[in-house]
Amino acid sequence: SGSGKSVTALSVLRLAQGAQVTGRCWFAGEDVLAMSAARLQALRGAEIAMIFQEPMTALNPLFTIGRQIAEVLILKEALSASQAWDRAVDLLQETGIPDPARRARSYPHQLSGGQRQRAMIAMALACRPRLLLADEPTTALDVSLRGQMLDLLDELRVRHGMAILLITHDLPLVRRFADQVAVMEQGHLVEQGPSTQVLTQPQHPYTRRLVDSLPIRDVAPVPEAARMVLSCHQLEVAYDQPLEGVRGWFRRGRYVAVHGVDFTLQQGQTLGIVGESGSGKSSLALAALGLHPAKGELSVMGQPWHGRSSLDRPLRRQIQVVFQDPFSSLSPRMSVEELVAEGLLVHEPGLNADQRRERVIQVLQDVGLDQVQFPG
Repeated sequence: SGSGKSVTALSVLRLAQGAQVTGRCWFAGEDVLAMSAARLQALRGAEIAMIFQEPMTALNPLFTIGRQIAEVLILKEALSASQAWDRAVDLLQETGIPDPARRARSYPHQLSGGQRQRAMIAMALACRPRLLLADEPTTALDVSLRGQMLDLLDELRVRHGMAILLITHDLPLVRRFADQVAVMEQGHLVEQGPSTQVLTQPQHPYTRRLVDSLPIRDVAPVPEAARMVLSCHQLEVAYDQPLEGVRGWFRRGRYVAVHGVDFTLQQGQTLGIVGESGSGKSSLALAALGLHPAKGELSVMGQPWHGRSSLDRPLRRQIQVVFQDPFSSLSPRMSVEELVAEGLLVHEPGLNADQRRERVIQVLQDVGLDQVQFPG
């Protein structure tokens, strides 16, 4: 992270805002960096397309997924509205989204992270571009769908002669998918060559560190008397959804995302919730956080938990979350210090400014952000 991979991809289409880009970037005999604004506009989406890393921030929250994909086809291929909509549904089906006709009428927030990523891929492939810039295209997908998506991209690459510039930190993905690999460190390209050669016989010290950085899992046994931290019994999570036709004028349907789930989690224990995109994992987590209404019994630290009343505030500090999409979860109007310290202002109001800053610096160092500079 921070080595310059995404900036490189954005610079190809001159999308790196505020950056001064120099040099040459040749595409089909033309220097992209020297193109006029009109020529560049015609190139984007049609001949060079991009799958962005953060689908929730790349998709427009005010329009349905189908409308956003259809817009590309109307602008770039001059299709009629009905033709573009039908093609949008076909593209969603091609990327593996279940019930594509219904999902096309959904807004981005109504899809799971993996489904939003697949919608981004469908939008990027709408005009069958010659070059696809894929910035972490499988980050939000589960293992099985990750393989399906790579197979799809590979099939389209062969069928249409499409070239793919893949931005990733996933070395197994590179081994499987890439013909060539280029390794970046702190903005510099330190090694490149055939992927089999670079990943089996790395020459640069940084590449060797990447190849050798296999995580070691050392699971400590949990004592039988460990305190029960979280308990769920017959947990059910449901969402309202629009109905088709005249019925939708008078009432709304109901989609059950989580059906009667039971589980317990003890202190010091890790519970992994595994399932494909849209299986209800995030809905289960939101219910456990008290951020979405749910039926059933839910307790935290042995106490009933709902998360939505002032009586639950003492327990709120005991349960925290790392959201799936950090860019859309962090306020752009607040500094890193303000974001990290916000919880301390609520739950530990007795700390003074110096004590809060000391606590913030400590936790940033704990997660490897020891280069953050605070003003003053």
